[in-house]
Amino acid sequence: MSWLSIALLACAVIVLVGAEWPRLDDRFGGPARKRRERAKRKSTLKVVRTESEEFAASVERDLSRLPTIEPREENGRR
Repeated sequence: MSWLSIALLACAVIVLVGAEWPRLDDRFGGPARKRRERAKRKSTLKVVRTESEEFAASVERDLSRLPTIEPREENGRR
């Protein structure tokens, strides 16, 4: 191989990497790392589904204790 063919091959590789850089960055760059870390954290989470009467009673108590606002009388003005 001559030096010219090696130089042309190197230029072709550089052009190829430059053209594919956005796709490579999406797959291996910072955002991809964050997605992988988030997926790893999410895989360890568990959904706990408990709907007990105690919880429903607690919610009803809290709702009954909330302050209410009396509706104002409209004087025909807006």
